[in-house]
Amino acid sequence: MQDIHNGGCLCGAVRFKAHGELRELIYCHCSQCRKQTGLYYAATNVRNDGLEVEGQENITWYRASDSAGRGFCRTCGSALFWKADGQDHTSIMAGAFEKPTDLKSGYHIFCADQGDFYEINDDLPKFAASRV
Repeated sequence: MQDIHNGGCLCGAVRFKAHGELRELIYCHCSQCRKQTGLYYAATNVRNDGLEVEGQENITWYRASDSAGRGFCRTCGSALFWKADGQDHTSIMAGAFEKPTDLKSGYHIFCADQGDFYEINDDLPKFAASRV
């Protein structure tokens, strides 16, 4: 896996570099992720000290719960980040990375809350709620 992973939002107002190893992809089917994106989240994460962001002033953080924030570009609306309070890592949406990503699929979470308009048809592990 490469050491630096580049990405950004649709309009380019926010650019980032993720340094170091990225976690396997988690596919989240909770209602919050579906409402923000229209489907479900596919996200990896990187340690906070390995995330370098240009255009930080263009990120709006929305508190969708008491324990985490969702970061998106205030110009184009691209969903970019998810961060749980007090954690040493930040989740980054897989679609925000430039190719090649070298990302690998991991598992599905909050499958009990998935939308009724699609099916999960792969062999990845599936969890009714969070994996932890």
